[in-house]
Amino acid sequence: MVQQASRLFPTYARFPITLVRGEGSRLWDDQGKEYIDLMSGLAVANLGHVPAPVKEKLVAQLDQLWHVSNLFHIPNQEKLAKLLTDNSCADAVFFCSTGAEANEAAIKLARRYAQKVLGEDRHEIITFHQSFHGRTLATLTATGQEKVQEGFHPLPAGFSYATFNDIESVKNLINDRTCAVMIEMVQAEGGVITADPAFIQQLAELCKEKNLLLIVDEIQTGMGRTGKLFAYEHYGIEPDIFTMAKGLGSGFPIGAMLGKAKLAPAFSAGSHGSTFGGTPIAMAAAIATVEYMLSDKIADRASELGEWTLNLLNEKLGTNPLVEQIRSKGLLIGIVCKQPVAEIISEIHAAGVLVVSAGPQVIRLLPSLTISKEDLQQGLDVVCDILASKAAALVQ
Repeated sequence: MVQQASRLFPTYARFPITLVRGEGSRLWDDQGKEYIDLMSGLAVANLGHVPAPVKEKLVAQLDQLWHVSNLFHIPNQEKLAKLLTDNSCADAVFFCSTGAEANEAAIKLARRYAQKVLGEDRHEIITFHQSFHGRTLATLTATGQEKVQEGFHPLPAGFSYATFNDIESVKNLINDRTCAVMIEMVQAEGGVITADPAFIQQLAELCKEKNLLLIVDEIQTGMGRTGKLFAYEHYGIEPDIFTMAKGLGSGFPIGAMLGKAKLAPAFSAGSHGSTFGGTPIAMAAAIATVEYMLSDKIADRASELGEWTLNLLNEKLGTNPLVEQIRSKGLLIGIVCKQPVAEIISEIHAAGVLVVSAGPQVIRLLPSLTISKEDLQQGLDVVCDILASKAAALVQ
């Protein structure tokens, strides 16, 4: 029998694995093979797969109500918004379905605040080379990587790119049309490159001096991933706007854009919206996720486990000639290699551990924040052993 070609657009370079079940930090494929998951669906399953407190609230909500329009009041939107603002520097929240949509909202809010509230003809946003902000036309333009933008020209106007951790490059781009600066505290897709604290302090001061909004993209770094509930907390600053998605719903699609109270007039009724933003089901998943994360101090655990992981990797890989550097912030970890890692990642998968790349030469580790130390140690041992065998082959 001739196998029928896929009816899907080939937008993903998929690994040759079909996962069918998950529990905690373990996954199983359709052949019954078990894997230790060190990628968490790209920082989505921060509480592990099918976490019981989230499942319980989702199941209860499924028996009550799935969807109503945002033309009606949805009480759990207020409950989740309070949870998020009480535990952050934000005052107001807009709910959507994805990280790209959250970043779109941030871009629109920054422009509309400048034009409708301040009454100024400003619309340009400075982002950074090697950043990643999404796949919509505006967010891929905000993304400072040509490979993401290839084939989608003409790109929307209004974005320019500074050099990460270089304050002079930001200053050189500011003009009388600039309204905001948008940045990740860790450039995860760009190679797990962390922001320098002095640079972030300078950037925050510069934005205040020039009356620019500071937007922090927390899509991958939020929800405890870096050892704080939000990564900006490491740096002693308060962004005007920050965005989140991924880990917020423990696998259920939800995004959020959060901002200061002064911005609320810019998003008046009818100025923005999202059909599936803030549905009762999404709210149930996110409320359970946030409550669990706060009550069990999951971010603190990520900080401690991240430090333990970094020490272990430095000990095991410190003398490996194939490894150039270990980069990390909490449980967002990059093993920087001196050669492309695609083949190495395939071998790690074959050995029963799931990891992902962050650029061509970085192995990215994103274990769940609730992973047992035993599972993490077992997974890291596999990664380190394969890197050791690759290094040994190089010197032969």
